[in-house]
Amino acid sequence: MLIQTYGDHIPLTDALREYLEKKLSRLERYVEIPADTQVHAALSVERGMHKVEITLTLFGYTFRAEERSSDMYASIDLATDTLCGQVQKYKSRLHRHSRDGQRRDVQPGDPEARNDDGPKVVRVKRFAVKPMALEEAMLQMELLGHDFFVFTNAETDEMNVLYRRKDGNFGWIEPQ
Repeated sequence: MLIQTYGDHIPLTDALREYLEKKLSRLERYVEIPADTQVHAALSVERGMHKVEITLTLFGYTFRAEERSSDMYASIDLATDTLCGQVQKYKSRLHRHSRDGQRRDVQPGDPEARNDDGPKVVRVKRFAVKPMALEEAMLQMELLGHDFFVFTNAETDEMNVLYRRKDGNFGWIEPQ
């Protein structure tokens, strides 16, 4: 596992790096992690709170944890616990789908998609996606009262997602 650690408004000591590596090594209890797997960890201090953001890309899936507390070590504990839970959930879903020895890709509406073990798709919406500018998408999202809005960017002709962040501002997702 290749761990890249960044510090924002905090000195990255060897003790912090070693603690983070030790905690992230717990992931290997749940799934075998290839040696070239990239892990990005950002440690920062914002308004007196110690924040840890960890992003792990594994087997084509992105796992992400963001935690805050009054102590950096506690934040690392919380973030790694969150990641371990996500990886464990991923592994159990994989196991559940491969009980018969083959992994099944299930489509919404398929009778096999009904899963009493967890959440399921209960509604499918279809809508016309028209090209629009970012400002128009923001206005449309506000008018609809939704927390996210999918649109085709008129400038790039790519599918984009606009979403409302917890702080009340907007986030914008566009493909690379």
